Amino acid sequence: MVYMATETLDQTLDTKKQEVINYVKFQMGEGIIDTELDAAHYEAAYQRTIGTYRQRAENAFEESYNFLTLREDTNIYTLPNEVQTVRQVFRRTIGFSSGGEGSAFEPFSTAALNTYMMNGNQMGGLATYDFYMQYVELTAKMFGGFLNYNYNSATKQITLMRDIKGSGEVVLLWCYNLRPEVQLLTDFSTSQWIRDYMVGNCKLIIGEAREKFATIAGPQGGTALNGAQMKAEGQAIMDKMVEELKLYIDGSQPMSWVIG
Repeated sequence: MVYMATETLDQTLDTKKQEVINYVKFQMGEGIIDTELDAAHYEAAYQRTIGTYRQRAENAFEESYNFLTLREDTNIYTLPNEVQTVRQVFRRTIGFSSGGEGSAFEPFSTAALNTYMMNGNQMGGLATYDFYMQYVELTAKMFGGFLNYNYNSATKQITLMRDIKGSGEVVLLWCYNLRPEVQLLTDFSTSQWIRDYMVGNCKLIIGEAREKFATIAGPQGGTALNGAQMKAEGQAIMDKMVEELKLYIDGSQPMSWVIG
C-alpha cells in the first residue's frame, strides 16, 4: 500500500471532487441556461451520491489487515473510523499469553507438521496437507488461537471477550474498510458512476423545486414549468444507475461459487 501525505490527499480530493461537479454542471446545461442550483445544492447532491454508493456497492469497501497491541486489563479498543467490519481476530499462539512476545510454539500442530514432513511420500501429499491445515484451524478454535469479540461499527469500538492478563501481545485484525473517497473519484469505473448518478440527483432537486409552482405568471398567461418531467427524468437516471450496480459496472467483483 502506498501512503501519501494528508495535505496531498486533501488537495487531490478537492481537485477530483471539483471535476465531478464541473461534469455535472456541464450535463445540466450550466453556462447556457440558468440551472437554478447553487453550491449548496451541488454539495448535497454529491454527498447523497457518495452515501448511496457506499450503501449499495461492494467496490466501496476494501479488505485490510491491522495489528493491535493489547494492554493489561483492557479489553475495549477504538479502531480507525474507516473500519466498517471486523471479520476475525487472530493470535500468534494458542492458550494463555502473559507477555508481549508470547510463544509461537504449539506442540500439537508442531507434532502433526513434523509427522507430515517426515512421511510426506506415504501420507497422501496435498490431501494430507489440507487435512493438517484443518487440524491446525480446529486446534486454534479449541485452545484460543482466535479471540471472540464484539465490534460496534457506530462507535468503532471492539470489545475482546476475555481478560487480558499481560501487556504487549500483538493480535491481527481481519477487517473491511471504507475505500477512501479520493480512491472512489480516481477509479474510472467508480467515478463515472458517481458522475452519472449525481446528474440524476440534481435533476430531481430541480424537478422538486419547479413542481411546487405549476406556472410562472406573465403577460401572455404565464410559463408552464416542467417540474414533473425533470423529477421523473432524474429518478429514472438514479434507478438505472442503482440497477447497473447489480451488473458490477462499477468494477465490483461478483460472488464466486460456493460449494457446500
